[in-house]
Amino acid sequence: MQKNRNVGIIGVGQSVYSSHREEVNQPEMIQEAVVEALESAGITLDDVDCIVHGNMELFEMVHQPDLWHTLGTGAYGKESLRVTTGGTTGATLVCAADHLVASGMHDVVMAIGFEKLQEGHTTGGITNMADPLWGRQLQTGALTGMTAAQMIDEFGEERAKKVAMKYRIIMDKHAMKNDKAHRRLGLEFDQADDLAANSPALVGELRMIHMCSQSDGACVMIFASEEKAKQLCDQPAWIKDHVTAHREEMFCIFGDAPVLSTHRYAARKLFERCGIGNPREEIDLFEMYDPSSWWGSDWLREFLLLEGDEHLKMIENDEIAMDGAFPVNPSGGVTASNPIGATAMVRVAEAALQIMGKAGTHQVPKTVNQALASGFGGTMWTVLTLLTRHVPW
Repeated sequence: MQKNRNVGIIGVGQSVYSSHREEVNQPEMIQEAVVEALESAGITLDDVDCIVHGNMELFEMVHQPDLWHTLGTGAYGKESLRVTTGGTTGATLVCAADHLVASGMHDVVMAIGFEKLQEGHTTGGITNMADPLWGRQLQTGALTGMTAAQMIDEFGEERAKKVAMKYRIIMDKHAMKNDKAHRRLGLEFDQADDLAANSPALVGELRMIHMCSQSDGACVMIFASEEKAKQLCDQPAWIKDHVTAHREEMFCIFGDAPVLSTHRYAARKLFERCGIGNPREEIDLFEMYDPSSWWGSDWLREFLLLEGDEHLKMIENDEIAMDGAFPVNPSGGVTASNPIGATAMVRVAEAALQIMGKAGTHQVPKTVNQALASGFGGTMWTVLTLLTRHVPW
């Protein structure tokens, strides 16, 4: 994607993620991430030209929260834009901020994604999305047993279940190194059988241990033009390209219709545009929006354009571990922290931190030259972002 000018990520801030942040209100929680992002970038609010703000407002049931949040965002008197695109909101915020800077409209843009879910009723809304007669055993909003059933049918019950649980344990081991992660359970590989057997069932073979929870938290990113980024940051994370793909969900009464997933479609388009022939060799790290360990395991095949059981072997051979050949979610991923309006942004933010060398205790032990980040929306929407260490265009 050729741009008018290059855009670099120069600062990242995140609040602590937790099931309940009852000690702070929404503006106070957001300010935690705003202050950290500004300090990370070495700038003040006076240097910010525009603020992009987003969440899933129906989950908290607060209309136009960006107006109230001026107290915590510092948006008063500045140009501001509000974005909501469902589960992909965080990734769309990144795209919007990138375009605002690349276009020349602004030199420095601050993007804010957040969710404070205990103040609304997220579960009540999500679990009533599916038809109780036809869809209850297939999908209930973000909860789906379909992928587990498909993996078991394709690869056998024993192997599929072992891979899904190993993926989950690897993600938890990564989360244990991230002091801001919500769920840090201390899982061990020798617990796999007991975890799968004793965890409460949700839908089909999907169990509580496989699934992401809901988290309170905020993520803030600072985007700057090439000139500003080079002045302000020793090692920006440059945005090389991003692509968005939408497809509404549907069930076919005539059986399984061949469907190209939005993940594979977006990956093909992005890789072709950026000249990437072998993503496993040319990309150093992947921050994936993985709502469950079943989806995370299955979606590796789609995002990396793999065939057969190559994605299962990557998990079985520990390639996705932090010190593996292709690290996935050193942050712990979505099963560790899920502040829904910010979740997709956290993927890009964590990928940027890895390139900048600022991921702290969950920094991977290799130089990250290119990193991929994905966003996901409940009706199979995909946003893919490619970041680089070097100025891309």
